[in-house]
Amino acid sequence: MAGGGFIAADGGGARDYGEGITFSVVVTSLMAASCGLIWGYDSGVSGGVTQMDSFLSKFFSDVISGRKNMKVDAYCKYDNQWLTAFTSSLFLAGTLSSLVASRVTMRVGRQAIMLIGGALFLSGSIINAAAVNIAMLIIGRMLLGFGLGFTLQAAPVYLSETAPARWRGAFTSAYNAFVVIGILSATITNYFTNRIPDWGWRVSLGLAAAPGIIIVLGAFFVSDTPISLVMRGRHDKARAALQRIRGADADVDAEFKDILRAVNVARENDEGAFRRLFSKEYRHCLVVGVAIPVFYQFTGMIVISVFSPVIFRTVGFNSQKAILGSVINSLTNLVATLLSSIVMDRIGRRILLVIGGLGMMLCQVAISWIMAVRLGKHEGVTMPQNYATGVLVLICTCTFSFGLSWAPLRWVVPSEIYPVEVRSAGQAMSISITLCIAFAELQVFIALLCAMKYAVFLLYVGWLLAMTIFVVMFLPETKGVPLETMRSVWAHHWYWRRYVKDEKLDNQEDCL
Repeated sequence: MAGGGFIAADGGGARDYGEGITFSVVVTSLMAASCGLIWGYDSGVSGGVTQMDSFLSKFFSDVISGRKNMKVDAYCKYDNQWLTAFTSSLFLAGTLSSLVASRVTMRVGRQAIMLIGGALFLSGSIINAAAVNIAMLIIGRMLLGFGLGFTLQAAPVYLSETAPARWRGAFTSAYNAFVVIGILSATITNYFTNRIPDWGWRVSLGLAAAPGIIIVLGAFFVSDTPISLVMRGRHDKARAALQRIRGADADVDAEFKDILRAVNVARENDEGAFRRLFSKEYRHCLVVGVAIPVFYQFTGMIVISVFSPVIFRTVGFNSQKAILGSVINSLTNLVATLLSSIVMDRIGRRILLVIGGLGMMLCQVAISWIMAVRLGKHEGVTMPQNYATGVLVLICTCTFSFGLSWAPLRWVVPSEIYPVEVRSAGQAMSISITLCIAFAELQVFIALLCAMKYAVFLLYVGWLLAMTIFVVMFLPETKGVPLETMRSVWAHHWYWRRYVKDEKLDNQEDCL
């Protein structure tokens, strides 16, 4: 495939196609990765808006009253299910749209899916900015979610199918970099709009149209991936797209033949992709493809990212300082993400996941301890300023560990592990799991914080320990391995080799 850069050789090895990084690869990949702006901006903006007094007074006045009530527990001041539904409804809609996005993608291509997603996001942001009641807020958020589900289906696979194999990790992680840029843009926007009385929140929600416009306009200037074009029978366009990506002087014959062969295999197995994904032959892909998004959600960093302004308000910062803390946290995430894109194709995926898991584990234990001994104690509703600052530092350190590891690799690893014949189904399942858990987690986090208090972070510590053990035991290293020969990695793994056919035998059969 176009994402490979190599072709299988006899004996299960790989032969380099010889392609490099071209201007077209960079432009195309940046366009696809910019879909991450949609998720990033909306995640970042919602957390800040939900603690703005102007927003709360218009839609959630009871939260304002509870926040001023000294009898309300410090952990429970934002415990309102409609308020959390404003944030989480996006992910519910994203789950629903991701379930159909796989089929739609196969019919219209990844480029068209990004165009549809951008248009939906643009519509949702306009409705949110003009909202006069909670119903309009929820409808707007659900339109944003539908757009998110479509773009999440297309963008990571688009990147993996376009990038050269040796740099696939860096290119695919660009999606997460744009997610972080979107979060940072949203938190900076919130910092300034929070100073606008009455309607500052409308500016924050309305500016979410900017990522939608970027996606809609950008989709017209890039071609679909070669494999997507071949799957829809457009061989001439596919070859032209591959030539443009690899460079005018590149010899793409070997790679294009490999794409045709891979697509033929996919067509032979086109029916029942989801059913086959649950068969023994694909057991290894299924387990890892499910485990990665599940573990990603239970790092605890998604709710920390979305609700960081609320958490900072809870521990004692005022509104403006809480948003400033989120800006600092987002900058930390961006630095970690850029560093990760540089090192992941050098030191590998597994070591980064292990280091990141251990780092997050230690930080969340420390956060839990500080909140246990200081929040709401000693006749104070909030904790002393120096301890609140300590929580900020620990959250930033935790975010750095996350941005270095699980944040980018959650998109890289699933886009690499699935064979072409089940890739769309596998990607759809991975996205649906991510969005479904995100919806549930965001909907209940504030309630959990109210009920479990500091212990909610210890819950995430348990998950971090489990996922670190899983990575060490069951995740093979995929660094620099071509997508076309990924099966050889599984065939040499101590556990998964029992589910993978012998690649040498398969290569011999191909030659016959």
